[in-house]
Amino acid sequence: MADRKPIESWLTDMDGVLIHEGVPIPGADAFIKKLRESGKPFLVLTNNSIYTPRDLHARLNRMGLDVPIENIWTSALATAQFLDDQRPGGSAYVIGEAGLTTALHDIGYILTDHEPDYVVLGETRTYSFEAMTKAVRLINDGARFICTNPDETGPSTEGPLPATGAVAALITKATGKQPYFAGKPNPLMMRTGLNAIGAHSETSAMIGDRMDTDVLAGMEAGMQTFLVLTGLTRPEQVENFPYRPSKVVDSIADLVERI
Repeated sequence: MADRKPIESWLTDMDGVLIHEGVPIPGADAFIKKLRESGKPFLVLTNNSIYTPRDLHARLNRMGLDVPIENIWTSALATAQFLDDQRPGGSAYVIGEAGLTTALHDIGYILTDHEPDYVVLGETRTYSFEAMTKAVRLINDGARFICTNPDETGPSTEGPLPATGAVAALITKATGKQPYFAGKPNPLMMRTGLNAIGAHSETSAMIGDRMDTDVLAGMEAGMQTFLVLTGLTRPEQVENFPYRPSKVVDSIADLVERI
């Protein structure tokens, strides 16, 4: 394998890499501090579209992780960027929370249930039968179906929760229309994130805890990839995939000296 260029920019997933169930993973604070001191471009990514970057900045800050708002990239922002590129000034019927609606408002989108250009499905803890029925009918009437991310379940202290991908499957079953997923593992989320910080894939690295989203998206975007074992993917599962990360490490603490 050809030698890779030195890493000048870092992208890292949030849940399972920096935090776990609301608690910082040991080494996360040192990693963020070293990144900020280095001046290297970086982004903290999440497929969760519920929160705005401002919300996430405050949540992380309470945990002792000082991540500037401009260094947070969500699937909601990636979705908004995609829609702004595809159909500037369009309209959408949105199922989601403030993270998604704010991102769409910020690009000048009109949120409406009257002949929208798109139905945009994001994460929420209050999926309603009425909203899903409205989405199905609008898609059947010609609205294009967009989804922030394909995650079928999400974590909670009580156990897994149905997430965006599971609700998308319900709507697909009812309409026969597959959504376009903007978030991981779509490398679009990586590329739009890299563009946002002026970074290049050949000198960037992606850190994640999931082979099927983080590592896959990073690899397909042309970045070096690091899998940490503090999240969902277990060591024995790595060989089950037809692709490999550039390196497997125990935790984010093992990457502090790489910055």
